[in-house]
Amino acid sequence: GDKKLKKRKKREEGDGASDMKTPEAAPEGISGETERDREGATVTRGPERKGRRGAKDSQRPGLDPKSVGYFRRVSEMLEKGFESQEEKHLFISNVFGEVRGNEVAVSTDATGSLVLEKLLESASRLQLCQLLSVLSHRLGDVCCHRCGGHVLETALLQIPRFREAKECGTLEAAVVQLCTRVKERFLDYAQDTHSSFVLRTLIQVLGGFVTHLGNQTNRKSSRTLNSAKHSGKVSQVTEFEVPGSFSEELQGLISCVQENIKVFVTSGVASPVFQVALEVLHRKLPPVCNQLCRSLLDYLALRNPSAECSPLLMFLKDQTGSRLLEKVIEVADRKLFKKLYKSHFREELVPLSLHEIANFAVQRLLAAVPTAKLFRKLFDELCPGLEAVLARGHMGVITQLAAACAKHKAREDELLRTLMEAFHCADPDSRQIACVSLFACLLTYEVYYSLGEEQSTSEHQCCQPSTERRLRDVSFHGSLLLQHLLHFQDPSAVLLSLAAMMEDDLVTLACDQAGSHVFDALLSSGSVPEKRRKKILGKLKGQYVKMACNKHGSRVLDQIWNAATIGVKQNIAEELTARESELRSDPFGHHIVRNFALAHFLKRRQDWEEHQAAEIKRRKMFADILED
Repeated sequence: GDKKLKKRKKREEGDGASDMKTPEAAPEGISGETERDREGATVTRGPERKGRRGAKDSQRPGLDPKSVGYFRRVSEMLEKGFESQEEKHLFISNVFGEVRGNEVAVSTDATGSLVLEKLLESASRLQLCQLLSVLSHRLGDVCCHRCGGHVLETALLQIPRFREAKECGTLEAAVVQLCTRVKERFLDYAQDTHSSFVLRTLIQVLGGFVTHLGNQTNRKSSRTLNSAKHSGKVSQVTEFEVPGSFSEELQGLISCVQENIKVFVTSGVASPVFQVALEVLHRKLPPVCNQLCRSLLDYLALRNPSAECSPLLMFLKDQTGSRLLEKVIEVADRKLFKKLYKSHFREELVPLSLHEIANFAVQRLLAAVPTAKLFRKLFDELCPGLEAVLARGHMGVITQLAAACAKHKAREDELLRTLMEAFHCADPDSRQIACVSLFACLLTYEVYYSLGEEQSTSEHQCCQPSTERRLRDVSFHGSLLLQHLLHFQDPSAVLLSLAAMMEDDLVTLACDQAGSHVFDALLSSGSVPEKRRKKILGKLKGQYVKMACNKHGSRVLDQIWNAATIGVKQNIAEELTARESELRSDPFGHHIVRNFALAHFLKRRQDWEEHQAAEIKRRKMFADILED
């Protein structure tokens, strides 16, 4: 918010007094709005919150220059901070006093709304109630506005702060009043780009389950993050108790959804509202969730243009419909899941996996399959088309299949054999030693080693690789595949391949953003024998400084250090201290110097050893507690 406000300072006309140290009283007659772009705070795989201003926005006059200057100074003071909480609360109270009577105008202004959002994060229950009450009466003007929608979202997201507060009846009444206003024009709000975000947040708050997904706006990144939890952008969830009236209002909104299923299936803006509703109901009211899923499937069954195929196939290949069906797959109970598979997916898995949109539904299906018995059926149907799926580049299906094999401990050997055949390293057997490099880069044996047709069946040559044969670009999905394979019950083929890799290739893998996570799996997998793990990690000896000076390599080195014995730690420390000055001057290496206490290792060796021994003991104790 601060950065966006600064960017707009040059574009907006100020009153020439923005350098004042304290804000004066806000000018009278605050009204109107100016345009801005921001992403939603509670996005769940929805469209980008961008676009041109609506007609209503363009008709509303902007804040006058004096008002803009006032809110700029307020923002500067909030950013600067206060000496005490009492001073901060007094300041916030004064600003809310100036806003009173002009809530709608401030909420729909680019500068004022940003400041109002900051204030709301520290607002009292009474201040929050007053704002919600006023905005509810002008819901159409605020909710459908790109700035006002954000203010409403921020206000709703403050409610969990007061879940344990006494005498919260006023806040409860304000939310119920807001819900009443929403239901009056529910369909309009659901189909509006900005107000649909407010509806999603409202549904989450009513359910006592708020999910913050960060800035995921486009289809590709959202799906990637959903299928790869190690991307670092994991959802943050806040669960809290809600009064009975919230549950009643939630079911009232769900009834509005159920009565207008046609709109939510076809509208790319409204569909995410349905998805959020399913997610919340799945957590809080499973029977209602199941009923809503069945209502959706019954409706889709009547829309099939052809009686020869499943009524869902058309929607699985549609961008909007597929997203909604993916959510249904995720939240379906065991009985409904089996019905979905038997009636709509059976004998269609390979064609769907090859489709550019429907393959994501197959990924969700593999992730949600409830039993090993049912998974084997899915695997046996999908396995023959695996090479075609690889050729199409739909690696998400492959990695999800590997994850499901590891989860259910089923068909692991069959998958590994099929993958080796697809990457042309199954026969002759000598080629299997190269599988890690091939999987990591997603290249067949012939392409990786630049072989001609006459060498397509040649034995693997265990010689020093040329520059063309060195590991270079590690694929995200290739890394993810290796991680799942390392969690198989028998990961020996992958371990043998890792152990046979050149030291430089192992370092390349460790220093790659995606490849570094392969070492996470190597260190955490319970099926990797300790002897083999030590052998692979031992090949990194002599490369510790190079790893320490790399962003991703230093993280791997940290992981190795945390899992190492005192003897291994001494060996690592001795190698690193030989080039301590180089490490200290490196932006990543200096963290290693601090984390490994290399200064103590050099000057107070005995104290260092005692500290490391105590740390190892503490970690082991903590691990034992977690196991119990």
